[in-house]
Amino acid sequence: MRTVGQQRAAHVLKHPGAFAIQTLKSFRANQGLLLAGALAYYALLSIVPLLILTVIALSYVIDQAELLQTLGRYSEWLVPGQSGAIVEELGVFLDHRDVMSWVLLVTMLFFSSLAFAVIENAMSVIFHRRGAIRRRHFLVSAVIPYCYILSLGLGLLLMTLVAGSLRAMGQEEVEFLGRNWSLGGVSGVLLYLLGVSGEIFVLTSIYMVMPVRRPSLSHALIVAITAIALWELTRHVLVWYLATLSQISMVYGSLTTAIVVLLSLELASTLLLLGAEVIAQYERMGTYAQSNFKAGR
Repeated sequence: MRTVGQQRAAHVLKHPGAFAIQTLKSFRANQGLLLAGALAYYALLSIVPLLILTVIALSYVIDQAELLQTLGRYSEWLVPGQSGAIVEELGVFLDHRDVMSWVLLVTMLFFSSLAFAVIENAMSVIFHRRGAIRRRHFLVSAVIPYCYILSLGLGLLLMTLVAGSLRAMGQEEVEFLGRNWSLGGVSGVLLYLLGVSGEIFVLTSIYMVMPVRRPSLSHALIVAITAIALWELTRHVLVWYLATLSQISMVYGSLTTAIVVLLSLELASTLLLLGAEVIAQYERMGTYAQSNFKAGR
């Protein structure tokens, strides 16, 4: 007798098209694109204050130039083609951070938390059919964004330290078979894998923490890996499009950077929420599989 999980997996493998169509229908019914647009908008408001706060805090324990270099490398994955402009703005702000007031600090903290609040609300909409609607205590919802900000700051510190070590390794050579081999290629691969691993970890944590009713860790991890793979393909296509075919700068002029960043965040938000819809739809099948399983026992 197969378990409920095996029945569920077998059904999806047998009818992948039907599962995909039902997931897209649920995503549309939940206003997924509208939620993704709201998330992208608040992420656009949040990303610069979040990066400013993180860099200011970490600059007391690590070199500022090293931090900006790491941000430039990995923010390219979130906003393809626009990381240079973001890092430049960060540098300008940091040069004048001595005039930052407490009012500005509180304002940046507020805007930094907006995107996480929208993610939590979007997850509650997507997962609402998994049972009666449950709400967190408002204090828990208020604290979660700042816990994420702290965690992302610590993650950036760790990645900066590791990336610095890997770049230093890339300048070394080893002698093998009578030839000197540069470690630059190995260093580049390890830096790429470090970034991918960080993305998967963050996305998995979002799927596990933001819904009130937590999904299975294995489901969250599998969907996170798939979403990151799709995002890697999407961002390369986006970079190619903007570099070869797009005339966006002629249309939007000085607003080009903001529009491109918003478009990138919109695509990333859509993949994130669509992944959550896949998890919700898959685990929703467990209700029917469980009833069939009990009936057949």
